[in-house]
Amino acid sequence: MQQTEAAVEISGLVKRYGDKTAVQGLDLVVERGGLTAVLGPNGAGKTSTIEVCEGYRRPDGGRVRVLGLDPIADAPKLRPRIGVMLQSGGVYQAVRAMEMLRHVASLYANPLNADELAERLGLDSCGRTPYRRLSGGQQQRLSLALAVVGRPELVFLDEPTAGLDVQARHATWELIEQLRGDGVTIVLTTHLLDEAERLADKVAIIDSGRVIACDSPQRLADTTREQDSIRFEAPAGLDLTALAIAVAPAQAAEPFPGGYRVTGEITPDTLAATTAWCASLGIMPRNLQIEQRSLEDVFLDLTGRELR
Repeated sequence: MQQTEAAVEISGLVKRYGDKTAVQGLDLVVERGGLTAVLGPNGAGKTSTIEVCEGYRRPDGGRVRVLGLDPIADAPKLRPRIGVMLQSGGVYQAVRAMEMLRHVASLYANPLNADELAERLGLDSCGRTPYRRLSGGQQQRLSLALAVVGRPELVFLDEPTAGLDVQARHATWELIEQLRGDGVTIVLTTHLLDEAERLADKVAIIDSGRVIACDSPQRLADTTREQDSIRFEAPAGLDLTALAIAVAPAQAAEPFPGGYRVTGEITPDTLAATTAWCASLGIMPRNLQIEQRSLEDVFLDLTGRELR
């Protein structure tokens, strides 16, 4: 059978818990072969959405298909084809790390080499350690290894680098990038927006049980590029007339004495015009910075800046 359908198709998903509706008519499509990051503040509905896709929760409305299958009705067919990384649980507390990894690998027809995977994730040194005695970071890395050792077509990763040190975080990123390069579809939930910005082909931002934005990190940021700026310091009170003409349609201002800002769509021509204006006045701009909108800026603008 040709695999032409999307990896995940969600249409009108509803999930309720008693009187609370956590997911309210959510729509999302995850294309094959890429990495989609699902972001949202606490309580936005992202975990419930992913758990429905994994088959752990039954939807109260809408339609969900994962690899063309119903996660509940077709669970026996679907489970060998997907990998799921859990934040906690799912591992016997007394089992040794490598015993568990090799056991899970043996359940699949064409698994990754368990020893090589363990070495890559720094688990080889604690392979004989019972799960309950592993550090939090080691447990996290073992959960990732268990999710990917079976060479899944689709893998759900829940906060894969939470609690990891810098070296382990980068090793995890490299493994995720390799999986994506091998054609594995990845759905990633994370609170680390720099992680999503680095890894994701597409970002879906969920709030109040709905997808409120979905595009590549670059395009999401580009929708508000008019708020980018060039900032620098120079003698106070300079005439900005020539600069304003040169950088138009961006705007030039001196918001405080000696502090200058060019705000708008910042292009190489905008930067060149700004420095040329300084050169025409015989001025060396100090502390010149180009500030561009990040995924974090977009996320906070869309979901609000208050704590939840």
